[in-house]
This record gives sequence, C-alpha cells and structure tokens, in this order.
Amino acid sequence: MCDNRFGRRGFGMRHDHYSRHFGPQREFRVPVNIVRNDDSYEMLIFAPDRNKEDFKINVQGLELTISYELKDNLSEKRNWIRQEFSKSSFQRTFMIDNTVDTENISAQYNNGILQLTLPIVPGSEKPAQEINVN
Repeated sequence: MCDNRFGRRGFGMRHDHYSRHFGPQREFRVPVNIVRNDDSYEMLIFAPDRNKEDFKINVQGLELTISYELKDNLSEKRNWIRQEFSKSSFQRTFMIDNTVDTENISAQYNNGILQLTLPIVPGSEKPAQEINVN
C-alpha cells in the first residue's frame, strides 16, 4: 500500500491494484493523470478501445474506485503476428477527503480517455499553516 499526495491537500492515491502481464512477470498499470483546477480535480484515465458501459466508478467513504471489467477478450483468440498493446480488466483506488463533493462527481469517456471531474466543496479547503519550532 502506498500513500502519495498529488498537489495540495485533499486528493491522493492510497493504493492501486490490478494485473495485466506482458510476458512472464511484467505488470502494466493503466496510466492516470490528475490535474487540480480552481474548483475541481480532473482525472484522466488512459483506457483506449473500451466500452463505456463496462466502467464502474464507486465512492465508498473516502475511497474512489475506478474499474473496468473485460467481458469477452476476443483479441486472445486471434492469430497475432505482433501485439504491442491489449486491453484487460483493471482497478485503481484513490483516497479523497471531505473537500470533494462526492454527490456531483461526473464522468465522460471520449477518444480512449475516461475523464472524471471531482468538484471541490466551496470554502472547504483551509490555507496552509506554518508551525513554529520552540
């Protein structure tokens, strides 16, 4: 389990899990970019050639989970000459806090990018405080 923070207080990745292998032991992770705007966080998940109906996005407590379940992998049944990418199931889980308006999270899937917008509750962020050492 890891605890990495992105940008300012309020959004971070707690852990992520999924398996996709190229060869015997190489694991690949679906890429995610996170941007902080003035009034929201924007997540961009690179997941080309998927069906938007098969994405699942859940918020439970302070965990945001994004997953994709591959229903039928027809590419495995093909006679590939070369295959440098493939699609597979995945799951990523991120920690959020009470500055995120979970009731108004939205998602769109266009051109192979799943985009989530996580609005920030107005006035919920506290400014950084400096602590003096005595």
